[in-house]
Amino acid sequence: MTGSGVAALGISRASSARGAGRPNLLIIHTDEHNFRTLGCYGGQVVRTPNIDFLAAQGAMCTSFYATTPVCSPSRAAFVSGRYPQNTPVVTNNIPLNDDIVTFAEILRRQGYATGYAGKWHLDGTGKPQWAPERKFGFEDNRYMFNRGHWKQMQDTPAGPRVAARNPKDEPTYNVEGADENSFTTDWLARKTIDFINAHKDEPFCYMLSIPDPHGPNTVRPPYDTMFTAEQARVPSTFYKSDEQTPRWAPPEKGLTEKRLRELMTGYYGMVKCIDDNVGRILEALRDSGILDRTVVVFTADHGDLCGEHKRLNKGVPYEGSAKIPFITYYPEKISPGTVVNQALTCVDFLPTVLSVMGVHTLGVEEGRDASALFVGKTPADWKDIAFMRGGRNWVCALTDDYKIVYPREGVPWLFDLKKDPDELTNFYGDPQRRAVVKHVTAELLAYCKKYNDPHAEDPKIGPEMAAAVK
Repeated sequence: MTGSGVAALGISRASSARGAGRPNLLIIHTDEHNFRTLGCYGGQVVRTPNIDFLAAQGAMCTSFYATTPVCSPSRAAFVSGRYPQNTPVVTNNIPLNDDIVTFAEILRRQGYATGYAGKWHLDGTGKPQWAPERKFGFEDNRYMFNRGHWKQMQDTPAGPRVAARNPKDEPTYNVEGADENSFTTDWLARKTIDFINAHKDEPFCYMLSIPDPHGPNTVRPPYDTMFTAEQARVPSTFYKSDEQTPRWAPPEKGLTEKRLRELMTGYYGMVKCIDDNVGRILEALRDSGILDRTVVVFTADHGDLCGEHKRLNKGVPYEGSAKIPFITYYPEKISPGTVVNQALTCVDFLPTVLSVMGVHTLGVEEGRDASALFVGKTPADWKDIAFMRGGRNWVCALTDDYKIVYPREGVPWLFDLKKDPDELTNFYGDPQRRAVVKHVTAELLAYCKKYNDPHAEDPKIGPEMAAAVK
């Protein structure tokens, strides 16, 4: 079996697409998005009424994490329901295995029209590399590009391309001249609306992967001047002591308050542009009369620290880097204002969303079906536990209350997320939390064994975990 999928095990679209009562699936997926910038997650600088609408009228997860807080591994886990080491995308630019079956391929076999627009980052090093040959179930992938955070797009007789070019006719990240037609977020949203309009009379699955608000922190007018440096939030953790700083996350040299404020004006503008386009997409669904029979998911691949702990970007298990927004709207099954507090990661998406849609998986996913949590029926045997990994650098287990990190560099850390939400104190050696360390570490070791995570065999991490459970 190859990434482009095979017709076997499926039923023809012609015969199945007319089936009544099957929900659509629309995923709006952003890149490097700090959850705190959204109103529904407590953000106070940017107004995000459209994303907030999805949260208010659907379900919002408060402890949803990137399985690995880096682009490619997170995306691989999201589309496959499998842990990074088994996809085998453990870091950026590693191609997804041909035999991986994604949620889109499962839905395609069930007669769904499928498609994808935006950043993919699962086909190796190609950049931008439009419409990768391996589709992984996303049949209409004309507007899928493999890599890059391009700011301007255009349609040409030969197909889509990056509009900003240098004198050698090579694509660039230049934003100058971008408008509501060419700016990438707007352009991709329009392609999404076109797909919705073309397939509104049949069940469809579409994933919009917006490359913002990942850097460069630039955005088109008028969003480029909507926010000032004075409005920028400087996190309380920007200044902290060495004792409060793990070796695996040193502060970024040269990052000043002034520089952070300057960067955040563009970041906020990108978030506002994203929300406005979410509004346009929701309006298209309403106009077509299919909003309430569409499962709408808003999420991201990972976060951005945005100055938290005096760091930018991602890659570490801090909340701003690893926790991501996850919002699901589907009024037929999900009550307005639902809040899911249990810890989940990207690997849980595939089994959960397909269960909500009433579609059987192939049974090869490694994530959990958490659909009961979204309808207010937590199973009696549900465990509030999830796992993250940082390439070869660290492995982590977390609950809604605690996060334990075993790094290759430095000592293990235990965060109490309720008593110390800023993650400044290491409770690993606290006698009162000895039982927590033992329990969570035992779950982490069981995960490593079951899912072939090599961290348990690491010469430093392995003995530390073994000692913790004695």
